[in-house]
Amino acid sequence: MELFKKIAASLKPLKEDEKSAIEKLGKYLSAKRLSLIKQLLKEKKIYFERLSLSASLAEGLEIPQLKSLTDEVDVSEVNDDIKKAAFKELFKLFSKKAFETITSFIAPNINGMEYAKQAVALQLFSKQPLHILLLGDPGTGKTDVLRSVFQLSPISSFGLGSGTSGVGLVATIKGDKIMKGLLPMADNGICCIDELNLMKEENRAGLYNAMEKGFVTYDKGGAHERFDSRCRVLATANPIGDTFTGKNVDKLKKELPFDSALLTRFHLVFMIRKPDLEKFKKIAEKIVAQKKQDLIEGDIFLIKSYIDYTMSLDVSDIDKPLQQKIVAFVTELKKNESKYLTEISPRQIIGIMRMCKALARLRAKDKADNSDFEIVKEIFEASLSVE
Repeated sequence: MELFKKIAASLKPLKEDEKSAIEKLGKYLSAKRLSLIKQLLKEKKIYFERLSLSASLAEGLEIPQLKSLTDEVDVSEVNDDIKKAAFKELFKLFSKKAFETITSFIAPNINGMEYAKQAVALQLFSKQPLHILLLGDPGTGKTDVLRSVFQLSPISSFGLGSGTSGVGLVATIKGDKIMKGLLPMADNGICCIDELNLMKEENRAGLYNAMEKGFVTYDKGGAHERFDSRCRVLATANPIGDTFTGKNVDKLKKELPFDSALLTRFHLVFMIRKPDLEKFKKIAEKIVAQKKQDLIEGDIFLIKSYIDYTMSLDVSDIDKPLQQKIVAFVTELKKNESKYLTEISPRQIIGIMRMCKALARLRAKDKADNSDFEIVKEIFEASLSVE
């Protein structure tokens, strides 16, 4: 009797909406799986639902999903495969405009700081340590940049320099348990530290270790712990006296809140200054003209998923011709080092190479090329500006 029912069911035609869904699934699944799905549909053991994403980045995207009507049929694995394949197709299209789009999601309601926003967009896609400092006047939106990165990075932590002790950076203590602190919580992700200038110098040892070596240690009361902390650090800081007042590089250097031991550990340092009257007027006009933008959950989910997708891509090392261009660029910068707040060192070469690879990954490419370098070069030059 059961065999007869199966034969009878197999002869039934599919409904039009089921045919349409099967046709869409043809892009994602093998012929063998499609055949089984058709049979289960006819036997009324499964049915289709459409998964719609509430995201501006995937407007109108609907992904077919299967729902089981019986305990004997498990559709979870095939649904996961459908979603992965659908997102992969979406991400291939998105990669063509990913750099511009993701940059626009960094502090979208703050006007200006475009190069700093581009830099932190690249930081989201770097597999290697890439440390960035936003150094400048209060009230310029630096914290908003941090909060965006904290939201968009699949792995992240956020803390205040004023409220983070050396122990808090490395570990937190709950009863008898030693838990991960701010830095190891961001292992393989981004650690966001606001107002780093307010962190006491004696509390920075863990930060130095994480930025240089990729691990931190806790030694106290006979307890010893070592935590991986292969994070990228994104920090903000205000100058001495809160606002830059110097009119030339020598005076500005005296207003820096850190010694070179910490400053030189950052691959990029952006000097953020309050706008003059003319710039302020342009910013005010933009604010009046534009609508307030908020990051919605669907877009945050898609960007995190895109970052995860690109992190699985194999981006090859920088080839020799591009290496030579990078060396020539940094050598030229070295000649004018006295014009900048920070020294030009081999760390900058490393940072530029990592940024090129990050941009290639952001664009879902397997190799960085000259077009990536030209963008990175522009970002790096902007980070040296004291205007």
